[in-house]
Amino acid sequence: MADGWAVQRTGPGDQARTQAREQLLDAARELFGVVGYRETSEADVCEAAGVTPEVLRQEYGTREGLLVALHNRVTTVGLRAMEAELLAEGMDECSIAVRVRRLFDAYVGAVTRDPREARVTFVEVLGVSAVVDEHCKLWRALWTEFLTGEAERAVERGEAEDRDHRVDVMVMVGTVHELMAHHTRRSRRARPEEVSRELTELALTMLGSQPVG
Repeated sequence: MADGWAVQRTGPGDQARTQAREQLLDAARELFGVVGYRETSEADVCEAAGVTPEVLRQEYGTREGLLVALHNRVTTVGLRAMEAELLAEGMDECSIAVRVRRLFDAYVGAVTRDPREARVTFVEVLGVSAVVDEHCKLWRALWTEFLTGEAERAVERGEAEDRDHRVDVMVMVGTVHELMAHHTRRSRRARPEEVSRELTELALTMLGSQPVG
């Protein structure tokens, strides 16, 4: 299958590299998300992607770099879904309970749409290395900033307890990831709306707000 890459390289360089990157990401999603990251070798990924090991090293450095790139792509999709929901009609007038539920609906729907991506994002990245841990830590910090802004908005509107919620949000972000990992591991997959409801109730409790009725 690696011969296919040699043929593709005869085209425009940028297009060939983009295609190779997508082939590697697709292969990683399938193998890491079904077989498991630790059970998948660099050779397995390259064979499935139809590229040589040299291409993997050129584009992502290592198998670990490919894992980080896939996690980054899925998590970015989740963030963009929440950002889009913030701009949706009626969001500014929503109560904190409805607003949080809509944000989690958007996020959970985006990151669980493909079970393979969910497994990579919430399970396969755990305990891989210090580099991957640091990558996930940076994402948790970004989520903390995003959700702290929502908490401050709720305080200003009198919908949450008037105090600094940053520590609460940091705990909540960690708990959200633990719950997502739990649901991803389960043999019976929970429906997205079930997961979203659970996360919403958790968030509102930490904020001192009332859950959705």
